[in-house]
Amino acid sequence: MTGERNAGRKVDTRLLELLACPLTKGPLKWDAEHGELVSRLARLAYPVRDGIPIMLPSEARALSDEAPDRPPPTRG
Repeated sequence: MTGERNAGRKVDTRLLELLACPLTKGPLKWDAEHGELVSRLARLAYPVRDGIPIMLPSEARALSDEAPDRPPPTRG
């Protein structure tokens, strides 16, 4: 499950200011569509389950080579 329960929710901006990627210590960005906290530097997306960020690299989803802000190109 990739955060469907948290998709579309907003995350408290104060929480984002306190949290950092555990690998890079860099900032995180909230991805409301997927319900994940994204570390661009580590190219990982950390899930948020029931409002709780799961900040374990072993639980994170690796981001593709595509830009994290853009969906993959459609084929048609």
